[in-house]
Amino acid sequence: MNENDLLLLNFEEVRRRSIKVWKAIPKEMLNWKPDDKAFTCGEMIRHVIEGEFLYHQILIQRGSAALSTIPNPYETKEFSTVEEDLAFAKPYREEFLRFVRGLSKRDLESVRIDRSDVGYVRTLGDMLLRIAYHESVHTGQLLDYMRTMGVERPNIWD
Repeated sequence: MNENDLLLLNFEEVRRRSIKVWKAIPKEMLNWKPDDKAFTCGEMIRHVIEGEFLYHQILIQRGSAALSTIPNPYETKEFSTVEEDLAFAKPYREEFLRFVRGLSKRDLESVRIDRSDVGYVRTLGDMLLRIAYHESVHTGQLLDYMRTMGVERPNIWD
C-alpha cells in the first residue's frame, strides 16, 4: 500500500463507521442536544459532511482564504435526514476522494496549507489526517450523545 491507499482507506473507514452511528440515531432524536450551546445530532452530522467540503476547498486553494471566495452549497440546504444529506454530499465526497487519489508523495510532504487565521500552517498530508480526525472526534461525541439519550449504540469496532 502506498500513502494514497492508506489515506483513502482511512477516509473510507472513518466514514463507514460514522454512517453506522448516524443511521443508528432515531429520527425523532436528530434534534436532541445535551445543552443549549451544543450542536443537535443532525447539526453535528451536517457539520461533518459540510466540513469535508470546506476542507477540500481549503486544500485545493492551499489555505483558508478559499472560504471567502467559494459558494457553499450547504448554506441554503437544511438538514432533514441522514440519507438525504449523504445523497446530497455524494458528488462532493467523490470529488474529494478523487483529489486525494491524485496526490503524489511529494504533494503530501511539500504542499503547505495556510490556516494561519486559526493558528497554523501544515503540510497537505498533515491536513488530510486532521480532516479524518475531525470526523472521528464528532463520531465519538455522537456516541456519547446516544449514551446520554439512552439509545443503543452500534458496534463501530467490527
